[in-house]
Amino acid sequence: MTKIGMGMMRLPLLDQNDQTSIDYEMVNEMVDAYMDAGFNHFDTAFVYHEGVGEPAFKKCVVDRYPRDAYKIATKLPLFVITEESQLEPLFAKQLEDCGVDYFDYYMLHNVSGFTENAWKNVDLYSFIERKKQEGKIRHIGLSTHGNSEFLEEILFEHPELEFVLLQINYLDWEDENIESRKCLEVARKYGKQVMIMEPYKGGFLADVPEDAEKLMKDYNPDRSIVSWAMRFVANLDVCVVLTGASTLEQVENNIEEFKNADPLNDEEMEILESVSQIINDNITVDCTKCRYCVDSCTEEIDIARLFDLYNKHKLLDIDQWTPHGNAYLNYSKLDGVGIASDCIECEACLEECPQKINIPEVLKDVAKTFETEIYGFTD
Repeated sequence: MTKIGMGMMRLPLLDQNDQTSIDYEMVNEMVDAYMDAGFNHFDTAFVYHEGVGEPAFKKCVVDRYPRDAYKIATKLPLFVITEESQLEPLFAKQLEDCGVDYFDYYMLHNVSGFTENAWKNVDLYSFIERKKQEGKIRHIGLSTHGNSEFLEEILFEHPELEFVLLQINYLDWEDENIESRKCLEVARKYGKQVMIMEPYKGGFLADVPEDAEKLMKDYNPDRSIVSWAMRFVANLDVCVVLTGASTLEQVENNIEEFKNADPLNDEEMEILESVSQIINDNITVDCTKCRYCVDSCTEEIDIARLFDLYNKHKLLDIDQWTPHGNAYLNYSKLDGVGIASDCIECEACLEECPQKINIPEVLKDVAKTFETEIYGFTD
C-alpha cells in the first residue's frame, strides 16, 4: 500500500538567506500534523540544510516521539566520499545526529555520473550491507537521477539492494533525459520497492502556466492543480511518495490530496499530456531547487533561488518590472551574497546538478534579464 512520506529538504526558515536557520517551532507543528494524520515516514540527508537537516530530524521527531512511532530514511553522502576510511566515522555521525540506533532505510545518495568517484573507487555496497547485518540498517537502497539504462546496470550488479528512490512525476514520465516511466519499469523488473521523490517537481506542478491550469479547471473546477500531480503518483505501484513542505498549510494540503487521490481516467491522462507539453513550452530552467549546486559555488551564488525567480519572471512573459525582478533586486543588495553576474564559469556546479542544467550559461541569461534589461546594474 502506498504511503505518503515527509521529505525534510525544504524546511521553513527564519532567514531565507540562511539555510541553517530552521524554524523549529513550525517544523514541530508540521511533524505533529503529519503524524496525527496517521503517517510516519521521514526522509532526510546529510547535506540537507547545509548539514543541519539530520539534527533537525532529531530535534523535531526523535526527541518528541518514541522510536517505534516513526520510520527514518537517510543517505550516505557520496559527494564527500573519497576513501573507505571515511565511511565508519561518517555513518556514526549520522546515527548520532539523527539520534537513533538504526536507520529504517539507508541509501547511497544520488548514484550517478557526478558521484562515480565514490561508488567506483570505494566499496560502498559492501559497507551498507555490513551495516545491515550489524542491525544498524533495516533496508538498503539508493537514490538516483540516472536514466533507465544506468539504473538497470546498477540493479543487475547489486541484487542486495532492496529499494530505489526515483524522481517520478507526470512531467518527467516520458522525458528523454529523466525517463521516469522507464526507470520505474526497470525497478519492477528487478523486484525492487520504489519510493518517489519530486512528485511536484520542486513546486513546478503546483504553479503551472495559465493555459495549462485552464485545461485542468475546465475539466474539473473542484480539483486543485496539485491534486493532478498527486493522483498521478499515488496510484503507481510504489511504497512511498515523498512530499516536501515549507509550511504547515503545505503539509496539510499534501495529506488531503493524498487521501483523496483517486485514479486518473483516460481523459485526464490525455489532459496531463497536454499540460506537460504546455509546461515544457513555457518553462525556462528545469530546476527543482534541490540546492546541490549551491554548496559547490565558490562565489556564494544562491543558484536555486535565482533560477526560481527567473522562472517565475519568465512565465509572466513581460520584459519589464515584475515582483520577481524586484525580489532579485532586493536580494542583490544583501551583504555577502553572489548574484548571477558573479559567476566565474568554474563549472563546479555542473557535476552537482541532477537535472543536467548548463548552469553557467543560464546564469548569463539571468544576469542579462534582471541586471541589464530591467534594472541596468552598473559595477
